Order: sequence, then structure tokens, then C-alpha cells
Amino acid sequence: MSGTLQISPLTKHPLDSSRLQLFQSKLNLSSNPSILKLGFEYSNKICVIQGGKIKALTNCTQGSVQNGLESSSVKLELISSETQFDRVIGDAQQLDESVVILWMASWCRKCIYLKPKLEKLAADYFPRVRFYCIDVNNVPHKLVVRAGVTKMPTVQLWKDSQKQGEVIGGHKAYLVVNEVRQMIESEDTL
Repeated sequence: MSGTLQISPLTKHPLDSSRLQLFQSKLNLSSNPSILKLGFEYSNKICVIQGGKIKALTNCTQGSVQNGLESSSVKLELISSETQFDRVIGDAQQLDESVVILWMASWCRKCIYLKPKLEKLAADYFPRVRFYCIDVNNVPHKLVVRAGVTKMPTVQLWKDSQKQGEVIGGHKAYLVVNEVRQMIESEDTL
């Protein structure tokens, strides 16, 4: 196994050998350990990158690994309060990172269809852009008003505690994802 795991200086927490072995056994990688080119732990997630693309991003809770190597998406973290929203935006500002927030409603069909597409997009930008979702029915209305959300789904880009861009997703999901990608890329060039 030694020599196949390379830790990038951009990673937050390198995997210790016991967590890596657990990860390999859960994904049945012991027969082909060379598949692991990079492995690290980031915000309670284990990430494996092969060929410059995230091949696995798994949630780790109390030593168990969920999801498999076939996963190439990042689950959008749920924000459920105004305090949590402020903390996410503040943490991103301190780390000089961008945050993408999907404002949705559980009854909105377009929102439900868009969410997994954004989870796939999140894998492309992990870890430099963090993706979250907020169900407008489960947070105080003043937070929704403060963010300027009027329609569902709405995808916003936040940086330096300010809203930098917004896409209102009333059209097909792949078009919304393309607009969100353009919004992120144009923010990176500023």
C-alpha cells in the first residue's frame, strides 16, 4: 500500500492508516490498491481523487463509510437556521472560499430535480467552493427576505459575506447548472 497514497498540501486532514484500511475494505479496493492516487479527510468526508477528478466522496460517521467509489457527487449540506447560515458565510469568508446555496422548497418539483444535478457540480468544485441547500419552509422568513429570494429554486453565490450572483432556476436543470457553472467561473476571474 505504501507509495500509492499521496497527500496533497491542499488537503485538510490526511487519512491515518486505520481509516484508509476501513475505506478500502468498504469499497473492496484491497485487491487493487493502486486505484488510490490521493486520499484525504475533509470535513468528515473521505475523498479519493484519481486522474484529477473526484472518484469517491464518502461520509464517515463513527467509523462507517457510506456511498461507494461510483459516487461522483457531493451531498449538499443542509442549512436549517439563520445562525447556521451566518456561521457558514463567516467561515467561508475567513477561509477565502465561495459558497453556493440552493434555496428550495420540498414541494417544488424543479427544486427536487435540480438538487442532484448541483450535487454532481459540487464534486467538480470541491473543496474550493462549498455547496449548501436551504429549504425555505424550514428557516425563518426573515432569512429568506434577507437573502432576496423570491422564487424557487434560486441558486446564489456568496463570497466575502456578500451575494455575488444569482440564478433563478425556472427552466431545465441542465441549463441552470450551466448558468451556475458560469457564475462560479466568472467570480473566480474577478
